[in-house]
Order: sequence, then structure tokens, then C-alpha cells
Amino acid sequence: MVFRGSNRNPDGNTGQMVVAQMMWLMDHIFKYTNFGIVSLIHGDFFIRQGRAYRDQQLLVLKKHLEHNYRSRDRKWIVLFPEEGFLRKRRETSQAFAKKNNLPFLTHVTLPRFGATNIILKALVARQENGSPAGGDARGLECKSRGLQWIIDTTIAYPKAEPIDIQTWILGYRKPTVTHVHYRIFPIADVPLETEDLTNWLYQRFIEKEDLLSHFYKTGAFPPPQGQKEAVSRAMTLSNVWILLIQSFAFLSGYLWYHVIQYFYHCLF
Repeated sequence: MVFRGSNRNPDGNTGQMVVAQMMWLMDHIFKYTNFGIVSLIHGDFFIRQGRAYRDQQLLVLKKHLEHNYRSRDRKWIVLFPEEGFLRKRRETSQAFAKKNNLPFLTHVTLPRFGATNIILKALVARQENGSPAGGDARGLECKSRGLQWIIDTTIAYPKAEPIDIQTWILGYRKPTVTHVHYRIFPIADVPLETEDLTNWLYQRFIEKEDLLSHFYKTGAFPPPQGQKEAVSRAMTLSNVWILLIQSFAFLSGYLWYHVIQYFYHCLF
């Protein structure tokens, strides 16, 4: 999911994301990759998963948003509510669904609620009597800079085979078309109370299951209501851009190797 902080409807402009205005939430393991230091400087958030860390991590996330989102003029937050790779979480998610009488999902997992709840509570301007809480100029400014949209994205791969990091680096698979289905929800239509928000989030992922089931049966996402077919828009990646990104990844990995090697020889 992508949270958007502009008043302007993002429909048709999602491909124009400015990296400098984005904040990513990702697994803490990525902190130790070659781009981890860059993400730390950029103000992204690395979250530890697991029941033992959950409550403490949500408090840390709340503080992080308070100190890094508006002060750095962020306008986007990228969040994966399912919190992990499908192959690692599917079995646990299905067991949880069975225990709590929830739908049995195969193409997606049930989303985790905590981080979404924290983001909305921290960055959605609450209103009283039709005006920002407090009614002062500062409240009005915070409202204009708060979250305005949620862009719910669903990604489908041919034959349900996602592109992994090894494929990106080694390029051993043939070129393939990746399909992205997105829907836009105004924040005003998203419930903020805990139980209602949980149900709303579950409903989005149940819909994702239906979308992906339809895609893997027919090769296309279902059309919007009232239309005969879904209208797609092709988006191609620049080969030059990919070459530059991969070159930077290899170079940074090479530099980190020598840094670690240097400290190893110094210590041992």
C-alpha cells in the first residue's frame, strides 16, 4: 500500500513518484544490505517482525513518523501490510484465518494491522466540527500536509512466479510482463477506529485474493463495474536506468566487501 499526502488526486500520476519525498517501511534485515546506510540517511524505517518485538516496534515507528515525516517534507509512505514474503507467511496466515473464522487465502496473506494503524493515527489530520482540531493556522497547515489518499496496489506475475532478487541481479529469466492493479481510496472513506479499520483492511486483501484468482485463470484483471474489459497502460523500464542501478549495487557491494575485509584484518 502507498499512502499519499497531497491534496491532488494521484490517479494517472503514480508513476511520477519522487524518491526524495518517499518514506519506505521495510524489514530490518534490509538495514544490513548495501543500500541500508542510504535508507537510514534518507529517513526510511526498518521494522523488526515477531511477537516479541511488535509493541515496542510500533512505539518506535510512531516516534519515527513524528520526527521524520513532516520535517523532511515527505509526501509518500510505502508499506507492505502483509509484512513478509508470501512463501514464509502463508501457512501462518491460513492457520490464523482458520482459528478466527476468516477467509482462507492462497494468493495473499491476511494483513497485519499495527503499522497501518500507527501511520493513520499519526498522519491523518483529525477534524472537529468540519475544521482541523484546534482551529488554528498550525492545525490547518497540518491538515494540508497530512495523508489524503491510500493507493492499494496488487501485483500479478505470469504463472504466479514473482521476480526475486537473484533474477534482478543475474537476469537468468526471460523478459516478462508484470501486471499492477491499483485502486485509490480517499482518506475520508477509510475508517480510523481500530475494529472498523481492521475489517476494512481485511476486506481489501480478500478483494486482492479475488483479483489474483481471476488473473491467474484468465491472464487479466477483471474489468471495473460497468466495463467489458480492463484497460491497461503499458509502463516500460529504461534499460539505461536499470544498468545504472545495477552498477551502483555492484559497486556498493564491492566497497562494503573491502570495508569489512579491512576491519577483519585489523581485528584478527
